[in-house]
Amino acid sequence: MNAREELTVEHVRRRAQSDANFYGYQLNYDPEFLGDLLQGLKKNEERFGYPLCPCRVGTGKFELDRDIICPCDYRDPDVAEYGACYCALYIKKEFYEKKLPINPVPERRPKEKQERAMAAITGEGAKAPDEKEMGAKNGAAEDVEKGKPAEGGPASALAAAAKQAGSGTVKLKLWYCRQCGYVVYREDAPYICPICKARREMFSELIIGQG
Repeated sequence: MNAREELTVEHVRRRAQSDANFYGYQLNYDPEFLGDLLQGLKKNEERFGYPLCPCRVGTGKFELDRDIICPCDYRDPDVAEYGACYCALYIKKEFYEKKLPINPVPERRPKEKQERAMAAITGEGAKAPDEKEMGAKNGAAEDVEKGKPAEGGPASALAAAAKQAGSGTVKLKLWYCRQCGYVVYREDAPYICPICKARREMFSELIIGQG
């Protein structure tokens, strides 16, 4: 998409569908729920400059949000284990073809990252986003067969924990995949290598000598 072109829900849908096709997934079979998710992605991309997961709390700080930029770090292990990602945007082909019910998927994002996000928001005097601002869960979250309620949203427990979460500083490291050699610079290793699909356990920190 050209930078001058207006972002549309259809563009977001095509991008998500292309990614789903590449990885052998499908998009959620419920058109209304899918529309809510795509609209949430569009709003977040317009707001933050990147397609933040519409089911989670974003900060607007790239390094704090990096793991929940759609498709998030947790999508592939969630789909493998539960048949759907946390938002239920991406689902297994079997779920799509047989219209199997999509049960709630537990939040895989580490609690410390959720707390750090809340700290970054409240520390700047900003109000934590409510369900309407987050977009994707609106109206559809209570219907299990259309998705599932977010268990890792801006709950009061996280808001309280945010007071103890610190400044939100992210320490970046170099990680390399021992199976294919893929190298990435980020806080922690990805759950799955985007190149060879190796699991996180195959990543090691790359420490460059200083002399």
